[in-house]
Amino acid sequence: MEIESLGFRTDLLLLSMGGSEVHDTGAYVVARTPANPGFWWGNFLLYRTPFAPGGAKRRIDDFRREFPEAQHVALGVDSTDGEVGVEDELTAAGLTVERSVVMTAQQVVQPQRPNEQSTFRFLSSDDDWEQMYHHNLACAEMEVDSAYEEFTRRKLVTNRARVDAGHGKWFGAFDGDRLQSSLGLIFDGNGLARFQSVLTSPEDRGRGLAGTLVHHASTYGLTRAKTLVIVADPDYLAIRIYRAVGFTDAETQLQFIVPPA
Repeated sequence: MEIESLGFRTDLLLLSMGGSEVHDTGAYVVARTPANPGFWWGNFLLYRTPFAPGGAKRRIDDFRREFPEAQHVALGVDSTDGEVGVEDELTAAGLTVERSVVMTAQQVVQPQRPNEQSTFRFLSSDDDWEQMYHHNLACAEMEVDSAYEEFTRRKLVTNRARVDAGHGKWFGAFDGDRLQSSLGLIFDGNGLARFQSVLTSPEDRGRGLAGTLVHHASTYGLTRAKTLVIVADPDYLAIRIYRAVGFTDAETQLQFIVPPA
């Protein structure tokens, strides 16, 4: 299965490693995660071409047919240039366009103001991973309800399984035994390593933790891979942190969402 987008290529790799089903129908690729049906980007369709006139409705219908129980719609386009197609039709169909920056690095530099107070290490114990669950909830950008708690718990189980299977590592910054910042780094075995979920607890922001942790994990990652990949929101401050340690913009990743009603 040929996927041009480095962002989606590594997304599908991570899903496959976590037990998701990935199937190429020819017209589109189906990514399905039965263990976590509320995971939008574990249950989506990836198309190979931008939206043509009339395509929004057809693609939403495809999604509804593939995922009849889903409360969301999630569609991707396998491109690198950010070309959407008929954007006015997408808006009329209720689709929100999300553009992310796919960034890469073959070498990294230390942040200008590294954090020297915290301890940076792998997550290892049951307590570390249980803290990770609560850490994810504390960093949520949305209202945390029972459905989001269940989604977070299931995603945590999958992430730990990837680490336990030897596919990567999860890193944390700690004040004593308290988790402050975290991220994952997963390897494809062929020279690529993909970052996952760079998070810092609200009370610990502004201390240089994220930049120091990204540099720490990158230094480790480049002992096992040639190219590091991270996907960032172009409008969020974290992208400046990644650029400061040596990541450069490589592609634009396109995702289209109709959230649950």
